[in-house]
Formats: sequence, structure tokens, C-alpha cells
Amino acid sequence: MSRDLRPPVDILHYEIVQEQASALGRMGRTLEQALTRLREFDAVHALPEVPASLQAARRKLVMDAGQALWMLVVQRESSGLRDSRHIMRTYNVPAEVQHCMGLAPAPMKPAVK
Repeated sequence: MSRDLRPPVDILHYEIVQEQASALGRMGRTLEQALTRLREFDAVHALPEVPASLQAARRKLVMDAGQALWMLVVQRESSGLRDSRHIMRTYNVPAEVQHCMGLAPAPMKPAVK
């Protein structure tokens, strides 16, 4: 029977670092998926201008990607990784997604009866 002779603080630190890495991985995959959905939408609707009927759907995809980007950036910064340029290059994040990063969606307007 082997015993771990490391101090409890070292074991706790190891567990925290493992969870941070896991969270970064999950958030990175979420961003990848959101960007893929946006790119697929743009590929299917490759028009010079998106028709008004599809603008709301596209805007939601952009906002979803912006939220995913924001979550990843915040998690990285809380882990001590302050430079976000690496994320923007690695994931090829469009400028419009970067610009809406961290924005809360506009409240829904009540339905008019």
C-alpha cells in the first residue's frame, strides 16, 4: 500500500490545476462549436447580404460565439493567462465575434397583442 507523502496543500493545488485545465478544454470546445455553427450558416447563406428574415438567426449565432469567447477569455485570465491574442489566432475568431464578446443579449421585447 503506497502513501502519498506530499503535503495536503500540494495535492489540493494539483487538483485545482487539473480542474482549470479541464475547464479550459471544455470552454475551448464550446467556442469551436459556436464558431463552426456560424461558419456553416455563412457557407449555406453565402450571399453578399443576409436577407432580413435570416439576420436575427445569424445575429444569435454571433452572440453565442461571443459569449463562448468571453467565457474562455475569463477562464484563461483567472488562470493567469492574460494575452488573448493567441485565442483569436488559434480559433480564427472573426472581428464581429470579438466585438460582441461579453455583451449581454438585448432583452426580449414583449409580444404585442
